[in-house]
Amino acid sequence: MSLLISWPKDQLCLDFQTRRQAVRSVEQAFASTLESLKVDIGLVELLEHIYVPLGAWLACRKQQQPGPLVVGINGAQGAGKSTLFNLLEVILTEGFGLRVVGFSIDDLYKTYEERTRLAHSVHPLLQTRGVPGTHDVDLGISILQSLRTSDDNSVTKIPVFDKSIDDRCQSAVWQEWVGPADIIVMEGWCVGAVPQPDKALAGPINELESQEDADGAWRRHANEQLKGVYQELFSMLDVLLMLKVPSMDAVFEWRSLQEMKLAERVKYIYDTQQPTDHLRIMDEQQIKRFIQHYERLTRHMLEEMPQRADITLCLNENHKVCDIRINAPLADCK
Repeated sequence: MSLLISWPKDQLCLDFQTRRQAVRSVEQAFASTLESLKVDIGLVELLEHIYVPLGAWLACRKQQQPGPLVVGINGAQGAGKSTLFNLLEVILTEGFGLRVVGFSIDDLYKTYEERTRLAHSVHPLLQTRGVPGTHDVDLGISILQSLRTSDDNSVTKIPVFDKSIDDRCQSAVWQEWVGPADIIVMEGWCVGAVPQPDKALAGPINELESQEDADGAWRRHANEQLKGVYQELFSMLDVLLMLKVPSMDAVFEWRSLQEMKLAERVKYIYDTQQPTDHLRIMDEQQIKRFIQHYERLTRHMLEEMPQRADITLCLNENHKVCDIRINAPLADCK
């Protein structure tokens, strides 16, 4: 396997032996998965040159402050935010002995009923989850506050949103985090976003906005929401990490792959003779329309966020990291 990029040498935190031991520990954690795949996916090379150095950078950044480090992971649909979090969770836990908890901003979506009320009272497009205004931001703030101040006796409940039914799960199946955390991760497509200038909202940018938001009321509402309580939520981040997709075409392609995986899940449920009528799978046209809800803010973030994100991992069309940009270098990485 040929790597396109390696972690910047001047930001290689901790010593070589510590990082090498972390690679071994993480490799062991993935051993059963690699054995079942029966293929060489170059995981060790990726760990050595990109992901363990990223984990070491975060571990060192954690040492520079009291209390837990709050990390935001931003990336468009299909960029691999959940995969990156899962990988970092193993690296930071197995490789560096840290306690890591994470959740997605998607799990903060308002319920289907709440969005239905918004669709009637504000704008019909707010029925669709995604844009600022469709999340329970106060819930997200309370979760981060609870995790940041947790002790050995604390229990923090984290909601779960089921996209296949387009609704939040009952609280009985919410995740529970017990005790303190060293690293807290919140991932999501609009995590860390800033609002657009009002003048940028004047004209539509796609078919959805032209046909269903001709007067701009929906996009103005989303932008106003982003100016307000969302900034309070995002101000709680200590580190912003961006997965930068190469284009909107890639967003459609990668989001389509996600929907295919969801369809496979539904087929498995169907094959086990469980009811599937309640599950919602989108076809190609529905995916295109769905992505257009996100397009405006996605394009805005692709343009402005790489200049201010602490770390940007740039992805190419093949979903590989092709560039690493660090805007907040650590003065002492050892």
